[in-house]
Amino acid sequence: MKCSSILSLALACLLPAASASAQDDKAPPMTPEMKAMMEAFQKAGTPGAEHRRLAALDGTYDLTVKSWHSPDAPPSTDTGTATRRMILGGRVQVEEVSSQMMGQAFSGQGLHGYDNVAGKYWAIWNDSMSTGLMVSEGTCDAEQTCTYTGTYHDPVSKKPVTSRMVSRWHDKRTEVLEMYAPGPDGKEAKMMEITYRKRP
Repeated sequence: MKCSSILSLALACLLPAASASAQDDKAPPMTPEMKAMMEAFQKAGTPGAEHRRLAALDGTYDLTVKSWHSPDAPPSTDTGTATRRMILGGRVQVEEVSSQMMGQAFSGQGLHGYDNVAGKYWAIWNDSMSTGLMVSEGTCDAEQTCTYTGTYHDPVSKKPVTSRMVSRWHDKRTEVLEMYAPGPDGKEAKMMEITYRKRP
């Protein structure tokens, strides 16, 4: 709440001042501090190279989804589709997934972005098998191999669980996303692998 209040207060102070300066030559000029704040907000909200890299992933994908329900059993395999598109003036990417999961129809939606202030990528995910959210943050290297750490609440224990996700591009049209989380013994285990194949 504190951060939201500060942001709201800053915007409430800055935007009217900027508007008044633009519309009325007699309005007092912004102070250096106000100008610096305005520049900081503009820089924080301007899409950059990271957002353009996300935009390059827009399109429709065919999915192969492997899920490990037990460390000793082979994974189940499902298929599906995903679409990716940029919103909010090229600042955020929406991903919509339609698939099957354990014999049931499955749909999910994610938001992906890059925070200019934090200097990290972020993601939010929710789907038709949950009423909660997974919130993740991560980094990507020059080859666009990305590693995220995400947190969600386990339906059984009711406690937060931390997972690790690694995304790699094998070629210009094929991305493989691997998800790891604590297994029954508490050690990290592979839970899911999704292969995205981008349609021409």
